[in-house]
Amino acid sequence: MSITNFVRYIFEPRMRALEKHQTQGEMLQRKVLNHLIQTAKDTEYGRKYAFAAMKGYDDFAKHSPVNTYEELKEQIDRMRHGEADILWKGRVRWYAKSSGTTNDKSKFIPVSPEGLQKTHYAGGFDSVAIYLRNNPKSRLFDGRALILGGSHASNYNIKDSLVGDLSAILIENINPLANLVRVPKKQTALLQDFEVKRERIAREAMTKNVTNISGVPSWMLSVLNCMMEITGKTHLEDVWPNLEVFFHGGVAFTPYRKQYEQLITSPNMHYMDTYNASEGFFGLQDDPTDKAMLLMLDYGVFYEFEDLSGGSNSIVPLWEVEKDKNYAMLISTSCGLWRYKIGDTIRFTSTNPYKFVITGRTKSFINAFGEELIVDNAEQGLSYACQQTGAEVLEYTAAPVFMDAHAKCRHQWLIEFSKPPQDLQQFASLLDQKLQEVNSDYEAKRYKDITLQPLELIQARTGLFNDWLKLRGKLGGQHKVPRLSNARDHIEQLLKLNA
Repeated sequence: MSITNFVRYIFEPRMRALEKHQTQGEMLQRKVLNHLIQTAKDTEYGRKYAFAAMKGYDDFAKHSPVNTYEELKEQIDRMRHGEADILWKGRVRWYAKSSGTTNDKSKFIPVSPEGLQKTHYAGGFDSVAIYLRNNPKSRLFDGRALILGGSHASNYNIKDSLVGDLSAILIENINPLANLVRVPKKQTALLQDFEVKRERIAREAMTKNVTNISGVPSWMLSVLNCMMEITGKTHLEDVWPNLEVFFHGGVAFTPYRKQYEQLITSPNMHYMDTYNASEGFFGLQDDPTDKAMLLMLDYGVFYEFEDLSGGSNSIVPLWEVEKDKNYAMLISTSCGLWRYKIGDTIRFTSTNPYKFVITGRTKSFINAFGEELIVDNAEQGLSYACQQTGAEVLEYTAAPVFMDAHAKCRHQWLIEFSKPPQDLQQFASLLDQKLQEVNSDYEAKRYKDITLQPLELIQARTGLFNDWLKLRGKLGGQHKVPRLSNARDHIEQLLKLNA
């Protein structure tokens, strides 16, 4: 008898509770906001903005400010030094280290006990619940889970207070029973040196009956390729015949999908997208035939959305959003982030239930000449060019080349291929063509090459982006390559390494 058949019953009550997401989104979100305000009313932040007197969303939006990390940094640093009741009730001991801001190399996102359990772990639980519902023949729990993690370190040498990758925090605090069904060993999972860790994970996992894998697609692919080299196998199912699902998140899966499908040829393999970040767990792909994700509404996260087209009432609560608009997401959480601009942009494909796709980052775009190119456009363009040429993209970044004396300008793309196209210029032309098709502003600027010239494509050497991340101390974990940038800082560094 399959163990999974017994375990499945644990998840069924939650699936019934998730049905409220279909019709009661506003009720769930108002309930979350009320809980956040009541819990934090006696904190320093709550007293400053009179949380105790707030009656609901209108008061909250009127009397509390919108924040970026810079606005909360001073309070977070005091929390890291051990002060309690600042942004959230009690003392917060864990801080997820995230990619930096304009002024700092890193951000340190508080992870409270409530946020850890009712947001981050809740997302993992629901991932499994939804997967089991969609796959009644699953034998997920009859084998092991390979879960990639980062590392952590002491936080200001304060006892029992640590800072590190969110994945490391999750592994450190996970129920000890979970360690019986996961690989690698905790000691291996928390190693700092990714190159050493990658081989150790591969060697520990290759002899286990792994049924599911979880992690960032780029780093997971690196581990799996290492294991293929060690075992001499061609396909992953030759190592793990019972592998059935990859729970992935952190970066868009589109550039990696073809490589995974070549590595894993089993028709029984599934892929499930998740939207989790240092700041919280926000979305799950509940329908394998639909790329859009279900917004998770009862995790202790209250959402607001800024209409990027502007307007006097540009920030709205969930129940006022519209389909097919590009929004920047703001969150208030049980970790002490208040009306916090997370930096991601999304577009709703449905409002009953609330389902969305990630379109990019508020700081990851190119709008040097009025073209408003976002990551979603880039992913579509690259996917099309790959389909037409048989190429496979591993990593990429793009930035503007500003106007010269003749008022000529262009976009410059630096792409590392796992399988290069036979004709690089053809690939560039197809990419440019698709970008014009999906982005009318880009098309207008490209009209007759008057303002924006055809894009320039430079092929990166093998391993360039990994070398760049390594030099910056960001190899492995949840670190990501910046896809689009309005400035040339990143691409200039990469071009020097590529020379």
